[in-house]
Amino acid sequence: MLIVMKSDATSAQVDEVCRQIELLGLRPVPIPGGGRTAIGITGNDRAVDPGPFVGLEGVRDAIPVSAPYKLVSREWRPNDTVVTLPNGTRIGGGAVCVMGGPCSIESDAQIHAAAAFVAEAGATVLRGGAFKPRTSPYAFQGLGEEGLRMLREAGRAHDLATVSEAMDIAGAELVAEYVDIVQVGARNMHSFGLLRALGSIGKPILLKRGPASTIEEWLLAAEYILDAGNSEVILCERGIRGFDPATRNVLDLAAIPVAKSLTHLPVIADPSHGTGRRDAILPMSRAAVAAGADGLIIEAHPHPDQARSDGKQSLYPAQFHQAVLEVRQVARALGRDLAGEAVNAG
Repeated sequence: MLIVMKSDATSAQVDEVCRQIELLGLRPVPIPGGGRTAIGITGNDRAVDPGPFVGLEGVRDAIPVSAPYKLVSREWRPNDTVVTLPNGTRIGGGAVCVMGGPCSIESDAQIHAAAAFVAEAGATVLRGGAFKPRTSPYAFQGLGEEGLRMLREAGRAHDLATVSEAMDIAGAELVAEYVDIVQVGARNMHSFGLLRALGSIGKPILLKRGPASTIEEWLLAAEYILDAGNSEVILCERGIRGFDPATRNVLDLAAIPVAKSLTHLPVIADPSHGTGRRDAILPMSRAAVAAGADGLIIEAHPHPDQARSDGKQSLYPAQFHQAVLEVRQVARALGRDLAGEAVNAG
């Protein structure tokens, strides 16, 4: 339930509403902004009776929240959440954020080379995996903490924010020491202990949709993180499992506008994992931005033919430049801009 206060409600009246919520054994969550003050109610496992609240001084309305997720719902917060990174990049709110880099951090030279062409192309976030959950136990598993150090230094050298995946609770704390965004991979979308731990990690979270997860399940996973105290969550559509082996996954473009209609959180797309095909990344990047995505995370490598993982779905440097160029054109046709350009212009 959402308790909407009158525009002239005093802080004492807000405090009294919060006190009444706590007396019911529930948790009040004040939500200022947008010309109103609202107080959300969480901790309930059934509908909350609006009766005790509508008669309180300063209360304008008590609105039931119909979605099973509360904190991520647009009913709860109508305005878009915007995540601002240390280099000034804003994710959400209109501009298109482009993230790029290799699947795996393989060496200091490789990640610095990637950072150079990613920044030159106009992207503002460098991606790179240090802990790689591979299907085969014999595949390259990543460089671990040393890889994170390389990623951080490469990002700093080119004024790029950084993102990397955490595999478990202990790993999340380590990853958060080095990067600006902690990623939860598709395999871990339902790792509820990890999601709760990320509520207190102090860094924005990039939450990838599981390959067999519904949009509602995806949003409920985000709810775990917000309920644990972290409101800076970025949702990532990275493809769902299909039956046709022609593509690695099926990039669910329809999920982008649907999710954005249901939640205030920013939604980005991963056309690399969503297709598994280098030749499909550019058209699906254009399509995702046209569908309303707040950003893209694209795998790109200095030498994809030599990549130790996911080379077939990684762009060459020139292709990455072309992808950013085409995404910029689509964004501008829709009255939008790239996040980096918005930062530089401001």
